[in-house]
Amino acid sequence: MKHSNISVFIPHIGCKNRCSFCNQHVISGAQHAPSPQEVDRLLREALAVHRGDPLKTEIAFFGGSFTAVPRAYRAALLQTAQHYLEEFGLKGIRISTRPDAITPEILSELKGYRVTAIELGAQSMDDSVLEMNHRGHTARQVRAAAQMIRREKFELGLQMMVGLYGATAASDIASAQELADLHPDTVRIYPTVILPGTELEKRYRAGEYPVMPMEEAVDLCAKLLRLFEDRSIPVIKLGLHASEQVAREMVAGIYHPAFRELCESRVYREQAVSVRVPKMLSKITLQVNPTELSKMIGQKRGNILWLEKHWGRSVRVTGNPALKKYEIQVAEE
Repeated sequence: MKHSNISVFIPHIGCKNRCSFCNQHVISGAQHAPSPQEVDRLLREALAVHRGDPLKTEIAFFGGSFTAVPRAYRAALLQTAQHYLEEFGLKGIRISTRPDAITPEILSELKGYRVTAIELGAQSMDDSVLEMNHRGHTARQVRAAAQMIRREKFELGLQMMVGLYGATAASDIASAQELADLHPDTVRIYPTVILPGTELEKRYRAGEYPVMPMEEAVDLCAKLLRLFEDRSIPVIKLGLHASEQVAREMVAGIYHPAFRELCESRVYREQAVSVRVPKMLSKITLQVNPTELSKMIGQKRGNILWLEKHWGRSVRVTGNPALKKYEIQVAEE
């Protein structure tokens, strides 16, 4: 059974500045920071219907910079969660925060409340990109915070964004390599979506910020996915959470409700191209693990059509349970 979160969103509170891309109301749907009483009710209702493995379930405080909120409010929320950790035997608490809001004192406090995982919103490891998007921290602070978190034995999660203002495919790949070098336990990759009321919207409408085309974004994120997975770093999220509100209110950007599948499908296409195909075959049969058939075929048979054009021969795909994820084998006719 997979890991699961019981998520509580804390929009904006704790953020000392406004990043170029941020509109937490649209992203989370939350209007205000919840009170401890509201969090108590949310957790009670969510856990009453939760069917996940308790030992793989965490209460997650997402949205804002949790370690930068007023200490009394932070303590009240963490205290509210304690009862549910005990009653339901949950794994612990997961939080997200800014790299410059991590100190030894804060980590000691979090340990006392059974926080098990800390996700850092790094977004980029290019200082010029961080500055242009008003992140208010540096790549050096990301490295320092990550090292502190690992030293204190928390699970380390890192979050990066793709296609930010001022970024390039090369700088995003370089950022991913630097983040991988920090040995995170998990990674989230978020392609940039332009939301209303943000600085990115103003730049986009002024013609100062061209949006990365979807095809390029899929190609880039497929490369990042392999970069992390090849180093045994799970990418637990790829693409902004599928949301009717985001789809309705977004101005432009890289958004698709099945973005991860598009990227994994692209990985399969690139893998297929690298497979040795005997010239004498008039029809090519590719084998993949049965659970991966749809990704190999691609949405609207996109991979099949592309490969048929590439090879000039008909292509079909069948399942082979002996193969691992991303492994492709040419079947003998």
